[in-house]
Amino acid sequence: MGTQWTRRAWLRAMVATTAFGAAWWVGARGPRAAPAQAGGSAPARSLDWRPLSLPHEEWKKLLSARAYTVLFEEGTERPFTSALNDEKRAGTYVCAACSLPLFTSEAKFDSGTGWPSFYQPIEGRLGTSTDFKLILPRTEYHCARCGGHQGHVFDDGPKPTGLRYCNNGVALEFVPEGETLPPLRQIP
Repeated sequence: MGTQWTRRAWLRAMVATTAFGAAWWVGARGPRAAPAQAGGSAPARSLDWRPLSLPHEEWKKLLSARAYTVLFEEGTERPFTSALNDEKRAGTYVCAACSLPLFTSEAKFDSGTGWPSFYQPIEGRLGTSTDFKLILPRTEYHCARCGGHQGHVFDDGPKPTGLRYCNNGVALEFVPEGETLPPLRQIP
């Protein structure tokens, strides 16, 4: 008496037998790296902030449902839905969860993708990891202070870095030049 394979069981076995499939099936991701330098993954030499660690239940209370989904469940907002995609003023883009400044307007460019895009972060403000959600590996980046998912980085950006940090608008807040940056969020 042999085991009868259903189509779903056969598909699961096939997917699990490949390296990418196995990583995708179990939801594996690379370990989160230390804060990244601009365009790299080396740790920053000095920090002017302390890491912030809150349980996800606390973040849920502090953020909108959309922001929480993107930042702490690694969701993606629909393209062309963020007002920040069309933001042209000078200023600073801060993490919507913890208020750490991540990008300046000088590094922003119109990528045509429907998400705010930058060619370079503020040094030491991002960490990276590898995700396999689309089977092929992609480099995810997140806020180095709170770990909130921001987006993915690709190598099709403009000079001088050639990188495109494709960011979810809901994961950022914009502070126009001349306005005071918000204080970093503290543990309640």
